[in-house]
Amino acid sequence: MNIKLFSRLTVLLCAVFSGQAMGQLRMTPPPSAPTFQAVSARTDPRLVDRVVAIVNSEAITELELQKKTQTIVRRLRGQGTELPPLEVVKPQVLERMISDLAVQQAARDLGIRVDEAIIDRAVGRIAQDANLSVAQFRDKVEADGAGGFAAFRQEVTSELIISRIREREIEARVQVSEAEINAYLEEQKTAAPEFNISQILVRVPEGASAAEVARLSAKAETIARGARSGIDFSRILASYEATGEPVVGGNMGMRRGDQIPPLFMDAVKPLVPGDVAPVVRSPAGFHVLKLDDRRGADGGSSAAPVRQTRARHILIRTNELNSEPEVLRRLTEVRERLMAKSVEFPDMARQYSADGSAPQGGDLGWVYPGDTVPEFENAMNALKPGEISEPVRSPFGFHLIQVVDRRTDEASPERVRSAARGAIRTRKSNEAFAEWVAQARDKAYVEYRLEER
Repeated sequence: MNIKLFSRLTVLLCAVFSGQAMGQLRMTPPPSAPTFQAVSARTDPRLVDRVVAIVNSEAITELELQKKTQTIVRRLRGQGTELPPLEVVKPQVLERMISDLAVQQAARDLGIRVDEAIIDRAVGRIAQDANLSVAQFRDKVEADGAGGFAAFRQEVTSELIISRIREREIEARVQVSEAEINAYLEEQKTAAPEFNISQILVRVPEGASAAEVARLSAKAETIARGARSGIDFSRILASYEATGEPVVGGNMGMRRGDQIPPLFMDAVKPLVPGDVAPVVRSPAGFHVLKLDDRRGADGGSSAAPVRQTRARHILIRTNELNSEPEVLRRLTEVRERLMAKSVEFPDMARQYSADGSAPQGGDLGWVYPGDTVPEFENAMNALKPGEISEPVRSPFGFHLIQVVDRRTDEASPERVRSAARGAIRTRKSNEAFAEWVAQARDKAYVEYRLEER
């Protein structure tokens, strides 16, 4: 499972101010008074000055609340989000912390655990996306303050647990009927078109010299070229955040056209999902915009054009008999033979690939955006027809990928229905998870001490 945690954690933080709070929170007394425990994994007891809330038998301290609030404020300001006064922000952050802790406790009660090796791998992937070693990434997080590496690791752990909850308690129970798909497609024929856009903003300071503006413009063009080559937006953002560059952004979510700035709309409306627009200049700076998805009626059609890739690959898995260095050596040797044209790709796939496509010479057919894991898709998108990738790591093993051809076409009726099923499933899953979180919060005993001095 690929976990883009930088992006997802930012979404979770922004949810504090989304206006979608879970309603008036009630304090339900427990069968017996809770016993306060200082939880060393959450903060060093020597640093705690006072408790601001107790959730069942675990405490949230003022130091934790201050650090969480500082983190949220800094990130949202970096994205240009207008924030309410701090006295309004702080109680909202506390409510989010209470809800999150109740969810973690409910997960423990269900026996949901994440072992240290999985957490290590997730942190390693985040560091890799930032083009840093784990040691360098740790130093960067520690230098940023706001809780340090231990707090960041706890955020990663919480996000992994939430993923497990969704998989075990929510996803398997969500069903989508053919009638729901039919109703959704009918609605889309008349619905206002919606666009899901990711952006990266290269800020231009007020009073910047012509030379500085030119430098920042060139930086934006470099980012756009990287995005067009298939590098994921979250990875680009992570790498620039790690170097302290004045670059911010993220996914804007699905919005109607009238909710998107006209400057952005003009840039993305002609695009096919997956395309990156020409760099846009605004008073804030230079914007790199990518159309992630679109839905709704564009000329009455529910089958918006999509870019498809005809690809084939060779997959070799690592195991007790095939170490990672051995797999990389073998794939590198195969690639050299392919580049020298002494062998054919389909023959090498039949001989070496561990994928089910091996009998077909590794042919995956026409691949739509989202059909493959992000690591594979990013590498595939960076190739021109006929090119062969270097060995690419994915959760399944290591691949050699060749792009055979590309086309832009309307999705087939089957693909349209599949996309509709996915959209409905996502909506129902999100609703079910929000209800699960609300129930976990309502069952928890909460004692507020924020106003005590």
